[in-house]
Amino acid sequence: MKNSTNGHVRDTQPQAAQPQAAKPRITKPKSTMNVDFSAVEDIEDYQSVPPGRYPCKVAEVREGTTRDGDARWSFRLEVIGGEFAGRTAAWDGIGFGERGMKRTKHVLGALGFDVSGQLSVEPQELVGHEVWAEIRPEERLDPLTGIRSIRPRVPFMGYGESPGSFVD
Repeated sequence: MKNSTNGHVRDTQPQAAQPQAAKPRITKPKSTMNVDFSAVEDIEDYQSVPPGRYPCKVAEVREGTTRDGDARWSFRLEVIGGEFAGRTAAWDGIGFGERGMKRTKHVLGALGFDVSGQLSVEPQELVGHEVWAEIRPEERLDPLTGIRSIRPRVPFMGYGESPGSFVD
């Protein structure tokens, strides 16, 4: 299509795309790698902080159930001070069945909830609460895969309101 403007004629048809030259491929020379894997352990390590006691906050809570069908809340502890601030210290949880009530009371009390009597609490109310947590490595062997893993865990009474408030 031709268009006339100010006595000039110009072509308004789109121009066909010009083929672009192929970019040169850069290839790296292949090397033979000789590796002795006999000294490499077959273990998955999920620890993000070394063992110790850390000031933490509850960063996330997930609802679930125990093997017995009781309510269970899993929560992620995030370090809030020191060189590991911002890292996940561990995932832990509390159960609301008969077997888990002693620990649940201890954990909620350490998080600042009044556990002297009846308590009505929702999972998300835990988010943001601060606590000192003792983090220890726990090694497990998956019976199906044979793979060993190390995960951070909080011992049964591994919570305190301050560094000196732990029950050893």
